[in-house]
Amino acid sequence: MLSQLRTSVALAAAKAATFASRATGRGAGGMIGGLVANAIDPNIMAGLSKGRPAVLVTGTNGKSTTTKMLVAALRATRTVATNDGGDNMDAGIISALMAGKDASTIALEVDELHVPHVADRLQPKAFVLLNLSRDQLDRVGEINKIERALRGAVNAHPEATVIANCDDVLMTSVAWDHPNVIWVSAGVGWLGDSVTNPRSGGHVVRTEDDWYAVEPLPDGSEFRRPTPTYAVTDDGLRCPDGGVVTLDLALPGRANRGNAAQAVACAVDVFGVPLASALAAVADVQDVAGRYSTIHFGDHEVRLLLAKNPAGWQEALSMVDRTADGLVIAVNGQVADGEDLSWLWDVKFEDFHGIAVKAAGERGTDLAVRLLYADIEHELIHNCVDAIRACPPGRVEVLANYTAFRDLKKDLHKELDRD
Repeated sequence: MLSQLRTSVALAAAKAATFASRATGRGAGGMIGGLVANAIDPNIMAGLSKGRPAVLVTGTNGKSTTTKMLVAALRATRTVATNDGGDNMDAGIISALMAGKDASTIALEVDELHVPHVADRLQPKAFVLLNLSRDQLDRVGEINKIERALRGAVNAHPEATVIANCDDVLMTSVAWDHPNVIWVSAGVGWLGDSVTNPRSGGHVVRTEDDWYAVEPLPDGSEFRRPTPTYAVTDDGLRCPDGGVVTLDLALPGRANRGNAAQAVACAVDVFGVPLASALAAVADVQDVAGRYSTIHFGDHEVRLLLAKNPAGWQEALSMVDRTADGLVIAVNGQVADGEDLSWLWDVKFEDFHGIAVKAAGERGTDLAVRLLYADIEHELIHNCVDAIRACPPGRVEVLANYTAFRDLKKDLHKELDRD
C-alpha cells in the first residue's frame, strides 16, 4: 500500500514538474519529470515497465537513429513507448515510460553506462548492440571498461535475444558468451579502437570480410568474426534465407544502412513484424531529433549533421556534400560534449578543398588550429549563425557536436521566428 502511494505521489509530482517546465519555457520536460519521479520513488522505473516486452538499444553511435527505425517498424503491429527525444539516461527513460504508460511495448535507447541497471529493472526481451569506440574520456572512461560492463549486463539476462554487430570487435566480445545471439553484419567505419583482442590480448587481423584474434581465448578457442544471419551488402540486406532485399533509405551514409539492418533484424526475428513492413518503416525515417534536417535560412539551404566522437565525426564527414556552397564545422567543449577535445586530431579533415569552410563554436579556435594543420583554407567565426551567413548563397552543410548542434537549432528557429 505504501509503495503504491509513493508511486502515485511520484507520478503526480512528475506531471506537475513537466507542466511547469513547459509553461515557463525552460524545456520540453523530457528530463525534469523523470528526475522528480525517481527522487520520490527509486523503484518507479521497474514499476512503470509493468512486465511489458522491452528492447534496449545501445552503442557509441547510432542509438537514436536505430531506435527511431526500430520503433517505426514495431508500430506496424503494436504501440510503443520510447524516448524519441534522445534522453537516454535514467530521468529520460522514466519520463518516456510515464508518457507511454499505455503502450504495449517498450523500445529505448540507453546510454552505455546505464545499460546494466536499466536492464535489471526492465528485464528486456532484447538488446541491440551497435558499436563501441572512444567517446568522452572525461565522462565515460576507457572503452574496454565499457565493454566489460556491457558484457556483464548482457550475460545477466540469458533469456533475452541479442542483436549484435559482428563487424565490431568490441560488441562481438560483449555478446560472445550469450546463448541467444542474432549476428548482423552492419559494417564498421572506425577501426582505431578494435586493434586488440579485448578478451585475451594480442592484436586483431582484418581482411575484407573477416577479422580474427591472433591469440586464442583462455579456453583455447578462436575469437573470430561470427557468421552473420543478416548482412548489409552493396545491393541491399541479405536475410536469413540467403535472399537479398532492397534497403532504400531516406537517411544518408553507410552507417545508417547498418542501423537499419539491426532494427529490421530485431523487429522481424524478436517481435514478429513482417519483413516487408519493417523495411518500409525504416525507409520512411527522414529526421532524427533534427539530425539530417534541412532549414531554409535567408539565402541559404542549411542541412544539419550531428557528430559526438571520433567515429561519429568520421562517419558524418563522409556524408557531407562536397558540392555544397559552404561548410560550417562547429565545436563546443561543454560537459555534455566532453571537455577534452584532443580527439580533433584523430579525425581526418584533410579532404575539404574547394569548399568554403567556416570554423565555429565555443572551441572554434581549437578546430581552426586542426584545420590549419590539415592545410584546409578556412575562416574562424565563433557564432554559428554568423558563420552560416558568411557562406556563399546556396547550400550549406553544418556539422556540429552535441551542444553546438542543440544551440544552433534554437538560434536558427529564433532568427526565423523574428523574420
